[in-house]
Amino acid sequence: MSNAVLSEAVPSDSVLACRSLKKFYIQGSEQLTILHDINVDIGSGERISIVGPSGAGKTTLLHMLGGLDVPSQGSVFVRGKNIAAMSDRDRSRLRNQELGFVYQFHHLLNEFSALENAAMPMLIAGTKRSDAFERASNLLDRVGLGHRLKHRPAQLSGGERQRVAIARALVNEPACVLLDEPTGNLDGDNAEAVQELLLELNKELAISLVIVTHDLHLANRMDRVLNIQDGSLCEASV
Repeated sequence: MSNAVLSEAVPSDSVLACRSLKKFYIQGSEQLTILHDINVDIGSGERISIVGPSGAGKTTLLHMLGGLDVPSQGSVFVRGKNIAAMSDRDRSRLRNQELGFVYQFHHLLNEFSALENAAMPMLIAGTKRSDAFERASNLLDRVGLGHRLKHRPAQLSGGERQRVAIARALVNEPACVLLDEPTGNLDGDNAEAVQELLLELNKELAISLVIVTHDLHLANRMDRVLNIQDGSLCEASV
């Protein structure tokens, strides 16, 4: 039986957890179940990968863990707080403060520079502009883009754009970063470079990582590999 299935209590050191999570859709008189009875705990600094066939519900699970989608049943806890019990405003604020997001496509704002894009979560949170830019500048320098601060996305390579997206995800010093196919749109060299960067930042900053990926090489570099099959989650051997 999966080690991913845990007791109802959420451990005090858990940064992200879910209990009895379900997602289904009603189509006429039929109920289409995507995910059922998902239970996960993610500790501080832990690295988790989620794998499974296309259409298995990996991104759906990631979006529910990140508060971007609402479960049909069950609860999601960020630092012990049940986000389902929050108002939309409070959930958005918590998501901005405690969670970072990186997608296959960078989703940078084309009209803004790399620095402005990376600082955006802090600016949205109301942080003083100079403080936000200082933090973003330091992170961009850390990911190797200190010389590209004023460049807009169209002036950056695919690998550089993804590094800006990673800096943006980290700028608020979140407890956990959720990544959906972060290397899926990159060539081999850039994909390897981004993988190494993520592992280095995870070690340096003790920020947890939850990565949905089809790349088994990346998946097996995590602490745990969780596999979605037929709507259920089980722990795979690394």
